[in-house]
Amino acid sequence: MQCPVCGATARRFGCDRHGHQRYQCPACPRTFLDPDELREDRRRLPPDRAAFCLRMILEGVSVRSTERLTGTHRDTILATMVAAGERCQHFLETAVRGVAVLDVQADEVWGFVGCKEKTRERRDYPDDMGDAYCFTALERASKFIITWHLGKRCPADTYAFAQKLRDATNGRFQLTTDGFRPYLTAILGTLGGRVDFATLVKVYGESEDERRYSPPRVLQVVPTIRAGAPDPARICTSHVERSNLSVRMSIRRMTRLTNAFSKKWSNHEAALALFFGYYNFVRVHMTLRTTPAVAIGLTDRPWTVAELLRRVVI
Repeated sequence: MQCPVCGATARRFGCDRHGHQRYQCPACPRTFLDPDELREDRRRLPPDRAAFCLRMILEGVSVRSTERLTGTHRDTILATMVAAGERCQHFLETAVRGVAVLDVQADEVWGFVGCKEKTRERRDYPDDMGDAYCFTALERASKFIITWHLGKRCPADTYAFAQKLRDATNGRFQLTTDGFRPYLTAILGTLGGRVDFATLVKVYGESEDERRYSPPRVLQVVPTIRAGAPDPARICTSHVERSNLSVRMSIRRMTRLTNAFSKKWSNHEAALALFFGYYNFVRVHMTLRTTPAVAIGLTDRPWTVAELLRRVVI
C-alpha cells in the first residue's frame, strides 16, 4: 500500500471501529484507509436488502425510483445489479446445455444504449452504443428462454446466437424465426440437420392514422419451409413475440419514450441476463402455474430471488 501523500510504502496499523484495515506511512507519518476497500464496502448490501432492491428492478421499477423507495444509493443498486447480471449470464450458459426441446421460436427485440443508431453513426460513436438487439429463443410448451444474445442486427451476431442455440439444445426440434435473412445461413450452418426450420413473415399495411407509434395492420402472414419437415400448424412466432412484451414491461431500460434507457452496454447486458434468470427460475408463469424451469425439467420447484442470488454466488 502506497501513501497517498508522499508515495512511500506504508505498513499495517491496526483497524478502525468498523473493522477496516488502517495503514501508517513511516515517512510522513500519516495514517489512512484503503479507498478501494471503502468503496467496495459502500456498494456491498446484505443479501436480503440486495434481493429486495433487485426484485424491484425486475418488476420494472427504475433505478432512481428504487433508490427513493429503499434508501439505497443508486450506485450501490447498479453495482449489485451488474454483479448479479454477470453471474446470472454465466449461470445460464452453464446450466442450460443440451436441453431436450421440441418446438422453438426465435426473435429479436430492439433496444439501444446511449443513443439511437442514426445518432451513433452521425457522431462516430463506438459500436458499444446505438442499437442493441436482444436475440431470444423460446421453447413453446414450457415458455423457457433457452438462450439469448445481445448484439447488432447483423450476420455476425445472428451466427453467434445460432451457436448458443446449438449448445443449449439437444436432439431434433422444430424452429421458427422471422424473415431476417441472416437466419437462413446461420441456422443451417450451425444446426444443420438437427432442425425442421421454417420462417414466418408478416406483411404490414399502412397505419390507419398518422400517429408515429400507432401499430400497423397485418395484411398477410407468409410461412415458408426452409429445411426439414416442420409441422405447418406449429409455424408460429406469437409466443416469443409475447415474451418480448414481457421484456419491455419488466425491464425499465427497455421502455420506449423515456430517459431510463441504458447508458452503458455492460449495464444493459447485465439487466437482460438478470431478467432471464428471474423469468426462467423465479417468476411463475400464469398459464403454466409454475416457472418455465420447472416446466422444462431443470428444477423441481420455483426459486425465490434470494435463492437465485445464492445459486449464482453473489
